[in-house]
Amino acid sequence: QVQLVESGGGLVQAGGSLRLSCAASGRTVSRYTMGWFRQAPGKEREFVAAINWSSGNTLIPESVQGRFAISRDNAKNTVYLQMASLQPKDTAVYYCAAGVVLTARLGDYDYWGQGTQVTVSS
Repeated sequence: QVQLVESGGGLVQAGGSLRLSCAASGRTVSRYTMGWFRQAPGKEREFVAAINWSSGNTLIPESVQGRFAISRDNAKNTVYLQMASLQPKDTAVYYCAAGVVLTARLGDYDYWGQGTQVTVSS
């Protein structure tokens, strides 16, 4: 079992930046890939970034490349999503997830946090 707790969401103006955190606990988290997804009202949950905890390899879709970055702090068992040049279209609930493989597939992630709201005003 892996427990995930997101934090760092909030209200930001367009063009601003925000860093989300995901604190992981439970089973050996270093064995997992950590992913970030987001879900806007009325839309499907969308992949935004992932990182393999042990190798540090990352996966970021073209839709947010150059604006979003993912990193980890092994000592704190925490994964970060750094978001820059935020736009109103980035408004969503952002979820942290843990899975076995480095993938964008939502169904490959076994554990999920409760989500944190990010709202970008124009």
